[in-house]
This record gives sequence, C-alpha cells and structure tokens, in this order.
Amino acid sequence: MRRWNGWGDDTIEVALGESALDFLRGQIGAGTPPRDAGVDALCASLPPGRLPAHPLVDATPPIRLTHAAGQSLQDWLRLRYGRIGTAPDGVAFPESGADVRTLLRWAADHDAAVVPYGGGTSVAGHLDAVGARPTLCVDMARMRALVSIDAEAQLAVFEAGVAGPDLEAQLRAHGHTLGHFPQSFDYSTLGGWVVTRSSGQQSLRYGRIEQLFAGGRVETPAGPLAIPTFPASAAGPDLRELVLGSEGRLGILTEAAVRISRLPAYEAFHAVFFPDWTAAERAVRTIVQARLGLSMLRLSNAAETATMLTLAGHGRQVALLETWLKLRGAGPDKCMLLVGASGEKAQARAALKAALALARPDGGVHVGQGLGERWKRNRFRNVYLRNSAWTHGYAIDTVETALDWPRVTPAMRAIERSAHDALACDGERVHAYTHLSHLYPQGASVYSTFIWRLAGDYDADLARWRLLKTAVSEAIVASGGTISHQHGVGRDHAPWLAHEKGELGMAALRALFRAFDPDGRMNPGKLVTP
Repeated sequence: MRRWNGWGDDTIEVALGESALDFLRGQIGAGTPPRDAGVDALCASLPPGRLPAHPLVDATPPIRLTHAAGQSLQDWLRLRYGRIGTAPDGVAFPESGADVRTLLRWAADHDAAVVPYGGGTSVAGHLDAVGARPTLCVDMARMRALVSIDAEAQLAVFEAGVAGPDLEAQLRAHGHTLGHFPQSFDYSTLGGWVVTRSSGQQSLRYGRIEQLFAGGRVETPAGPLAIPTFPASAAGPDLRELVLGSEGRLGILTEAAVRISRLPAYEAFHAVFFPDWTAAERAVRTIVQARLGLSMLRLSNAAETATMLTLAGHGRQVALLETWLKLRGAGPDKCMLLVGASGEKAQARAALKAALALARPDGGVHVGQGLGERWKRNRFRNVYLRNSAWTHGYAIDTVETALDWPRVTPAMRAIERSAHDALACDGERVHAYTHLSHLYPQGASVYSTFIWRLAGDYDADLARWRLLKTAVSEAIVASGGTISHQHGVGRDHAPWLAHEKGELGMAALRALFRAFDPDGRMNPGKLVTP
C-alpha cells in the first residue's frame, strides 16, 4: 500500500545501518526522531468539501488527504506534523478523454480550480490547492492503456495516466522500450513526465522527454488541443513545446504519442574512479564530447562518493576496495563515475571500451561492473532512504540545475557552500554532496543532496527548509544555471523563473495560459505566479 506521508510502498524499507548513522552523527550530529501526526486525526481535521456530488468525484477525507500534497520536503512537513493547510474539495477519477472534458465543464459550472494529478511524486510543489476557489483534483490513474503501437514508425500512443512500470511492461510485450527511467519511475506517469520536462537516468541514449514526446491530446477549458506526430516539421512554432513543461496550466494531457526503441540486446553499467574532481570532470567532458553512443554517464563528487560507499554497507569489502584504489592513485578525494551502454552487443561494448580508454589519461581506474550493477538494482529504491532518515531525525532534500561546462564546477561549489552557510546561522551543520546526473557535449546537470537535522517542530523545520531552499536557489541563478533541469517549477521554484525567462518571456507565458484557460482555473499558482 502506498505511504500517505512518505515515499513509496509501505512494505519496502531501506534502512540506514549503524555505520551510516555513525557517519551522519559525525558529519552533522545526532538526530532526534520527530513525532508524526496520525492519519485519522488529520482526516478528521479537514473541513467539508465545497463541491456538490458527482459520479466521478470522491470527496471522502482519506482520498482528499492523500491528494493534498506531493513529495517535496515542504509537503512532508505539512503531512508529518499535521499542518495540512488546504486539501482538494474532491478528487475525480476519469476513465476517458470524454470524462475529462465533462469534469472541466463541471468545474467551470461550479467555479472550481482544477489540479491535475499523475503519480503524486512532485518535489516542486505542483499539487497543493491554492486560492479561495473550491478545488477539484483530477487523478489520471485509471487512464493507463496502450492505445496503439506502430513498430514500423516506432511510435506508441498511451493514455497519459500510465505509470512507468505499466508503460514499460506494455511496450516490452511488443519488444520495445521508451527508455525513460527517472528515479520516481515506479510511481510517476507519462503525463507528468511530459508536463514537467522530465529526464530519465539513461537520457544519453534515449533522450529527455522532449525528444520522446511526439504528439498527443490536451483537454483545455477553451477546447481540445490535438498535436499530430511528424518525424520533423518546419510548419511554424512547435505546439509540442507549449505542452512540454506546462505543468497543467494549459489543461490536462489525456493522450501522449511517444518515440520508442527496440529493447536493447545488451546493457551494462561499469564504475571508474578518478583521483580527484578536476581529473574526473575533464575526463567526462572528453567522453561525452566524443559522442560514443553510451546510455549513461553519472559522476559523483568526492563527498557523494564517500557517502555512497558508506551507505552501501559491506564495510570490509569497501575497505579493501579503497586500499586498492589508493594504491592506484585514487585516495581520499576520489570521485566515482558510472558508465552505462545499451543496444546491440557489439556497438555497446565498443562504446564502453572507448569510454574506458578515454578515462585512463586522467587517472581513471576501472573497477568492473559490480558497483554499476548494484546501482542499477537499487536505482528506484535509494529514495526510500528519505523515510529512514526521517525516523532518525534527519531531513533530506535536493536541488538540481544545468549549466554550460565552464560554469559547472563553480556552481557545484557555490550551491554546496550556500547550503552550509544557510543553516550555520541556526547553529546547524549540513551534509551536502553532488553528482552530475546528465551530461551533454555543452554542459551538465548538477544534482545536489542535503542532509540536516530536524528540529522536531513544524515552524522551526519549515523555517530551516526555507532558509536552505532560498539560499541554494539564489546560488543557482547567480551561477547562471536553470532553476530546474528535470523536476519542473511548481510553486517551490516559481520565484526564480523570471531570472531565466525575463520580463517579456513571463508576460508571454501568462498570455499563452490565458488563451487556453481564460478563467485561470487550471493549476493556479504553479509555474507562473499571479
């Protein structure tokens, strides 16, 4: 069963072992487990819904509560401390595009705001009810079918509510894959990926969602928007780009056509260690600019490398590995690179061989597939550590950006430094570490994680989060980075969007949304604030 106030399935636990807890105590001090609010009391505290009955709408408190928040730390604080604030007045479960059209008309008749809901995995504040209007949440979970597949054109059409595992299972039955694997893969949906411009872990081969999204259908308050598929078009601005990253402000994506690939015959993930960050960054830049046909490059800085090796457990094996690496020149400042290749066996193995050869001049030490395959097995489970950390009194949050190569390292250092400085004024330490999660010939995404102690009080913990979030976001824009590479904008990142879009760009976005949603009822307060 899905957790109502944490990440994922409540039968899955990824524990923090004693060595990991000792590591955190040494870095930032001992945590004090907070006391969580009970679900029954929180449901009882919800005011009655303000919408009339409708056959597609469930207005019971448990359903409203579980659709009131996503997975950002601010959402967690609201749920864990029982300070929910607002919740939708009803949750609809459409089963077709016609149902969505009906619900949009019904929302207009009752002057209700509409919040689209995919897998509930947003970490940027996309899902909360905003404003004085009653709010209808539209959960797309029942719209998950494979509508059609064209193996010759390598196109598939899905209903937009399909979650990652169901999408891949339906494609694999036909010998194909989409290849889009964000960390939220188990729960996030195709529609959510499109409207937040998601990036999967193997985007180096398969592309980000904007390369995979070929067309579809959006139900808007002004009417349906149908986008046909073409391999390419010069017929004016690309309407797909209006939908990509729109975060529900235009309407509700009900169908998406996607570009698929044949299942790879071979796939492997290898690990390489470098003596320090300077050598590692130089090597991965060389590798990605060689355009070798790899599926993934993921580079951890020294702090993340040490953290990952500690959290892995297996202390004796890790100690032996570190002793051997030190003899090879990769000592305490070592950085780990994961290299993945997918496709036909000969081509994938050739790409791996070429990448490993390019790593050697910068001191790269190849350690085989063990760590890479372990990462692959656990890549959708590591996020469960957020649950375990909370129970021991620690908060975990992340930010991500993307920058051109000359700005990558300065931005990484500025982001981590800003997090340390933000909580130092509260007498608290932050454990910060970073990896480059997606690499491009022109630059890379910078993905930073922060761990700090909970205060055990809602107001104090919310204040700490806001201090840290503001500081790292300011560091991102000051470094010349985008405020979001892969998680969208929502409410949490909206204050910094204008740094990227400019005054005229923001005005254009507002005008665009008014054209499709004249009454401003679609996901208000997200992406573009009033």
